[in-house]
Amino acid sequence: MMGIGAVKKDIKVMILTGFAGLVAGACSMAIGEFVSVYSQLDIEVAQMKRDNKRRIKGDNKDEKNVLPNPAQAAASSALAFSVGAIVPLLAASFIRDYKVRIGAVVAAVTIALMVFGWLGAVLGKAPAIKSSARVLFGGWLAMAITYGLTKLIGSSGL
Repeated sequence: MMGIGAVKKDIKVMILTGFAGLVAGACSMAIGEFVSVYSQLDIEVAQMKRDNKRRIKGDNKDEKNVLPNPAQAAASSALAFSVGAIVPLLAASFIRDYKVRIGAVVAAVTIALMVFGWLGAVLGKAPAIKSSARVLFGGWLAMAITYGLTKLIGSSGL
């Protein structure tokens, strides 16, 4: 949304672009997570066979629950991305003035990044301020790069 916001002032275009980014990003994250976790599952199953310590049996549910679940990981990743992506969409949806809309998106995303950084730290029992700052500055950097490069490309007449 920051990218298209750099070159288009139309709210409809910005919202449609944000929605397309939400769907594409959630799908990309889910597929990437599925492939990664499925690869991890393959490695663990192969290791179990080599070690000959445990076997996967269709009737042994406890043993299967110990192994990673690619579908669950994919769904979790898609949901997490979607929750994060809905923040700028909601912030931009109700504001007609271009400059105020861009400011609202940055403000809403800033708050969301701080909350997500804090939540990750709490869940991971890590330092909250350090984690929140890292997530916040990373998000700001991503927004600035996206906005700046799109502004540069969009204004060069390509």
